[in-house]
Amino acid sequence: MEHLRFPIGHFHAPEMIIPSDIEQWIEDIEKFPMLLTEELIGLSQEQLEWSYRPDGWSIRQLTHHCADSHMNSFIRFKLALTEDKPVIKPYEEALWAKLPDNESDVTESLFILKGLHARWVQLLKNLSYKDLDREFVHPENGQTVSVAENIGIYAWHGKHHLEHIRLAKGFKGDMAKALEIL
Repeated sequence: MEHLRFPIGHFHAPEMIIPSDIEQWIEDIEKFPMLLTEELIGLSQEQLEWSYRPDGWSIRQLTHHCADSHMNSFIRFKLALTEDKPVIKPYEEALWAKLPDNESDVTESLFILKGLHARWVQLLKNLSYKDLDREFVHPENGQTVSVAENIGIYAWHGKHHLEHIRLAKGFKGDMAKALEIL
């Protein structure tokens, strides 16, 4: 099940993050809304309910999750850039995925992501080296995360969920197919 849960593996930051890493990650973040839209084009309401693994989120939930997660991340970047090592607010993403707004049209989250990523990329492209070293603290594990590392995390996050959607489309709602690859 781990392969289906993390089809592209876990994010691992390089020991030393270099400018070309940052540039690639920003490009990945910039392209994400377009790539997500391309994956969703032509899907029926029934197909949006397909999942990538048993007990996994549907394509609809994944899309809304990305909007929720990326909004939270954008705010975490702003906190890290304007406060001294702030402790960020975690959220219960699994519970958020069950809220009624996750039954809405995915187009609404695509609009959010398009606008959000445009602003996010503008912010990221204008960071100084000093800004990239700024940090926030995640209270669930006490981990300190730099702005530079969080850029990588969210570049990975988009690719991670795009692959979930591709898997769900490949399985076409047939969880027996998902179980075959385990």
